[in-house]
Amino acid sequence: MGNDLPAANPAEPISVERRFQLLVDSVKDYAIYLLDPNGIVSSWNTGAQRFKGYTADEIIGRSFGVFYTEEDRRAGLPQRVLATALAEGKFEAEGWRVRKDGSRFWASVLLEPIRDEQGRLLGFAKVTRDVTERRQAQKALEEAREALFQSQKMEAVGQLTGGVAHDFNNLLQAIIGSLEMIERRLEEGRTDVQPFIAATRTAADRAAALTQRLLAFSRRQPLAPRRVDLNSLVTGMRDLIRQSVGAAVQVELRLARDLWTTWADPNQVENALLNLAINARDAMPDGGRLIVRTTNGKLDEEAVAHEPGLVAGDYVVLSVADTGVGMTPEVADRAFEPFFTTKPVGQGTGLGLSQLYGFARQSGGDVRIDSAPGRGTTVTLYLPRCVGAADPVPVPQKPVVPEPQAGRGTILVVEDEALVRMLLVEALEEQGYTVLQAEDGSAAATVLAGSRRVDLLATDVGLPGINGRQLAQMARSLRPELKVLFLTGYAYGASLDKEPLGPGTQLLSKPVAIDVFLAKVRTMLTPAGGGLPLAAPLSGAPDDPPPVF
Repeated sequence: MGNDLPAANPAEPISVERRFQLLVDSVKDYAIYLLDPNGIVSSWNTGAQRFKGYTADEIIGRSFGVFYTEEDRRAGLPQRVLATALAEGKFEAEGWRVRKDGSRFWASVLLEPIRDEQGRLLGFAKVTRDVTERRQAQKALEEAREALFQSQKMEAVGQLTGGVAHDFNNLLQAIIGSLEMIERRLEEGRTDVQPFIAATRTAADRAAALTQRLLAFSRRQPLAPRRVDLNSLVTGMRDLIRQSVGAAVQVELRLARDLWTTWADPNQVENALLNLAINARDAMPDGGRLIVRTTNGKLDEEAVAHEPGLVAGDYVVLSVADTGVGMTPEVADRAFEPFFTTKPVGQGTGLGLSQLYGFARQSGGDVRIDSAPGRGTTVTLYLPRCVGAADPVPVPQKPVVPEPQAGRGTILVVEDEALVRMLLVEALEEQGYTVLQAEDGSAAATVLAGSRRVDLLATDVGLPGINGRQLAQMARSLRPELKVLFLTGYAYGASLDKEPLGPGTQLLSKPVAIDVFLAKVRTMLTPAGGGLPLAAPLSGAPDDPPPVF
């Protein structure tokens, strides 16, 4: 298969071999040639000469390794290509190759062994195509898509920050205004400040709820998952759902028999179900049907291909369907964006579905919407299957309020925010505790390495430098019996979705009420039989494992 084929005589019949030679040599876009068993080029076609640059006389008799880059030759790639073709029946790949003039091109390569009737290796057939232009076009398309994604992301970030600023400015206005009114009235000797105290607390509570929703959207909220039977959970919420949607909406439960158990935070599932029910109610102003369905399901590789972090497998499925007005494709595409809402001003925050999305992904699952105008909407929540029976539903208990008796024990408070540290220290000292304080992990480590008695380490997680988790590990290596209370306002990595916190370790999410904080401290420092808590002694070996963050 060289380039110097003899001219065909029209009067003579053309042999099969010559027809094949003419066919191969007429292909201009592909390099089609043969190699002997050692990888030496033994034939050449016009296509090969066109984009590799060698004539048949220049290349026949030389190793095909000359087409590879210097780094690929040093790495032994040509030899591995032949070995792979022999072992697997062919070698197929794309990569950089080198022309005669030293320039590179991106090649699509196919190499197959050729054997005779007895199976003896005669050589290899090699087909190469220059796909540089295709690769450049694909790369340009990917760059354009990335630019579009970045643009859309920045638009979403702008919408998010604008929504956060708007809501928080309103709440700050209420808090600052109320504090100013309290200050003015106290200066005037007036004591009728209770309405402004109540307004301040209400605004602060709303701010706390807003941050929890934002954390849920960003998958940073602390979760307390356990094995959950969704059928029991849905059945237990039936009356609440009916009360929430009103008499005009008919509620149907379609619960699968033999439903698998899932691993999720039941409180978050309940919140998600209630929010979906309320959304469905709002989509049916004239009444309609609300169908809550559970089923066992699977997501295959194709279904999870475009969802990073989502794995194919078994899922427990909870769906909420309504017969409402439905969504246009444009609205459905933006439904999970934070602060995006189609409701009138004041009737929706635009965080409900984004919170649901964050919870689902943080739990190892997914959420999807199927909707069309006039056809209603179905929101489907996929939660990972968990083998084993559901955990018993805990009996709700009233919060434990600390008794007005003197606290006993020494507490090391580690908090980089001075105002927060001051509040915690003052509250503990009012209860009679001995309090040590540090503004960062390094200062706390110095205290823990000393001889001072410390019964409880109360530390923020997100400390600068040595963070709270690292500090706890260091402290436990010195004081194995030390109890640790984590306080976190940003729970990245601090969720309980991997495993529960270790013995002697608790977690509270900021903002936390002072009464709740004190109750947790008292519970942790009170032995089962009562009495004075034991001090955490210095030691050289760790005991309780630190919590997983």
